[in-house]
Amino acid sequence: MNLLNLELFIAKKVHFGRTAGGGNATPPAVRIAVMGIALGLTMMFLSVAIVIGFKKEVRNKVIGFGSHIQITNFDNNTSYETTPVMVSDALEDELRACPGVRHVERFATALGIIKTETDCQGMVLKGVDEDFDWTFFRDYLKEGDVFTVDPAQTTADVLISQYLADMLGLKCGDSFLSYFVQNVEEVRARKLHICGIYETGYADYDKLFVIADLKQVIRLNGWDGDAVSGLALFVDDYDRLDAISEQLYFHMIDKTDRLGNTFYVRSIKELNPMIFNWLSVLDINVAVILVLMMAVAGFTMISGLLIIILERTRMIGVLKALGQDNRSLRKVFLYISTFLIGKGMLWGNGIGLAICFIQSRFHLISLDPSNYYLDTVPIDLSLTSWILINLGTWVVSMLMMLGPSYLITQINPARTIRFE
Repeated sequence: MNLLNLELFIAKKVHFGRTAGGGNATPPAVRIAVMGIALGLTMMFLSVAIVIGFKKEVRNKVIGFGSHIQITNFDNNTSYETTPVMVSDALEDELRACPGVRHVERFATALGIIKTETDCQGMVLKGVDEDFDWTFFRDYLKEGDVFTVDPAQTTADVLISQYLADMLGLKCGDSFLSYFVQNVEEVRARKLHICGIYETGYADYDKLFVIADLKQVIRLNGWDGDAVSGLALFVDDYDRLDAISEQLYFHMIDKTDRLGNTFYVRSIKELNPMIFNWLSVLDINVAVILVLMMAVAGFTMISGLLIIILERTRMIGVLKALGQDNRSLRKVFLYISTFLIGKGMLWGNGIGLAICFIQSRFHLISLDPSNYYLDTVPIDLSLTSWILINLGTWVVSMLMMLGPSYLITQINPARTIRFE
């Protein structure tokens, strides 16, 4: 026999051996330890997948309504009643050429009121141009379709939310009157036609935004043709959002439009600090859950290993009497721990990944959108997260096994064999 594999050979005999009656030699407490690792790993998978999925869904909805970066007039306040800034085609081309910028589009907003025969409701009319990326709204479209922006003419078609449609008793294909107050003496009215209805589940935005033709909003505000509320920029890598936003800030800091207005660059994080700070806090919750689950799994394995050592006290004494040292015996029981941890992780991976797949595919667990901004529990587990969770569980569990393995050094072979 190769002495280099002696510890592994003994560990296999202990772990995979059978009792005299033919049953498995593993005691029930050890099986419970394996179940503890499996359940702990399952909970870690679900916690990370749900929190990452939740953050990504909420973040994407906020970005879908507001873009990654906005360039507006420096004099703008935080409301949707904006001071215009003049934008040239040359400036747009310059921004599109900036590293990290994927897409640039113009937008304008106007505060108005929707009036029907029985109800009225305030709203924000957001104008978009022919370069607008409809991907976000197409993903959440419930009825109808998005409208086409023609640079040569103005359309009265709009996209309205399911929230506003239900509140005002409107449906796809209906028309409604909207009123926009320019000053105390001037009120402008427009008849708009609903070509599509969307529902994102983000009530804070669904109850506000009506998507319209940019030229419609510019005329309502009484602006010149090149005046807009701002430019919406999308980046190709969200992880680099802060760096790209900072670069654009210094790039635009000394630029002005044809009327001398200063440009103001802000990322979506700066525009919605409360939402993104709240999402950042969720990372702390995940960290706490991971630490607790790893601790629970580790302590259950400690108890399991202690039971195995106590049950094999006579065997340890005999092996010591035959000349096997403490270090070699500790390796035997660390091999046994490896088998048990591996079995628990195998079950944990199977159960956790199965639950994640079922929920992401069939959406069995639903949520109240008014409270959670989502209608179903989101799942997003990347390969990197999966590897890190498994690796972290393995390393922490094995490190926690080192302590109880020192119990072997306290076993006296002469005393153990005498009393056995």
